[in-house]
Amino acid sequence: MIKKRVLSGIQPTGKLHLGNLIGAVENWVKLQTEHQCFFFIADFHALTTAYAETKHLRSSVKQLTVDLLSAGIDPEKAVLFRQSDVPEHAELHLIFSMITPLSWLERVPTYKGKIDEMKEKDLGTYGFLGYPLLQAADILIYKADLVPVGEDQLPHLELTREVARRFNFLYKETFPEPKDALTNFPVLPGIDGRKMSKSYGNTIAISDPPEELRKKVGSMITDPARVKKDDPGHPEVCPVYAYYQVFGKEMTGTVAEECRSAKRGCVACKKELAEILIKYLAPIHARQAHYQKDQELVAKILAAGAAKAREVASKTLKEAKQAVGLL
Repeated sequence: MIKKRVLSGIQPTGKLHLGNLIGAVENWVKLQTEHQCFFFIADFHALTTAYAETKHLRSSVKQLTVDLLSAGIDPEKAVLFRQSDVPEHAELHLIFSMITPLSWLERVPTYKGKIDEMKEKDLGTYGFLGYPLLQAADILIYKADLVPVGEDQLPHLELTREVARRFNFLYKETFPEPKDALTNFPVLPGIDGRKMSKSYGNTIAISDPPEELRKKVGSMITDPARVKKDDPGHPEVCPVYAYYQVFGKEMTGTVAEECRSAKRGCVACKKELAEILIKYLAPIHARQAHYQKDQELVAKILAAGAAKAREVASKTLKEAKQAVGLL
């Protein structure tokens, strides 16, 4: 039976955090057992918003590779590589940029949203406007069948399908239209209650050691209406309870009841959660220690992944260039 091909990537913008783990990487770990998976570290994409801050880019790629391997990405089951090690991505992106109407990129919902969100940065570059097109090249260079996405990424995938249709219409049937593998996952709040995001500085990294983890969990905000311990709580609005729903599911009933009846204080609740997270992350920390000590192995895994990725990508690029008339 031919396995469906899956493609997904993640930017090396900092340490992998619990939101990444729950929202994407644990799903990747499941997918790699059933599909032919290509997972990449999107260092080209990191330049779209951080082109002026590349001092730590190499170290961030290494850290993210260690984090992904530690979280369960298995190089024997999935192809793990760095995007810039496969230059076919960039070349196909260039070809797509010749045939894609500017209006298609300008209407992508996240374009204006991110500009508003990141006002401190100058994002008036082609690289930022064209990043959905680079995503299209990332996907189509492997002729991926499935792309794991959240709902906010669906317009990008539709753009990818439009680009594939336009290329096929102009030249020759070359690219299949990928389908979404919509990922339904809980959105984990950061320690300040907002969406967990590196740009907000409110993350809990999967590599945080136990003491750092206890400190961060201890600083989490809780139900704002619960001022004193004997005030009844409202777990449905408490970020700490949101973590129990993910990492301590068997305790949610007890925690909710004790919170509402004021039998459980917020300090004790957070201390217990910290120990649950430490236990959850223990196997990941053990693997991190192994990979951190053997950076040569990490480099070999990325190199081997890039070689496997290029076998597929170079073949597709050749087909595309022949269709256009470049070969």
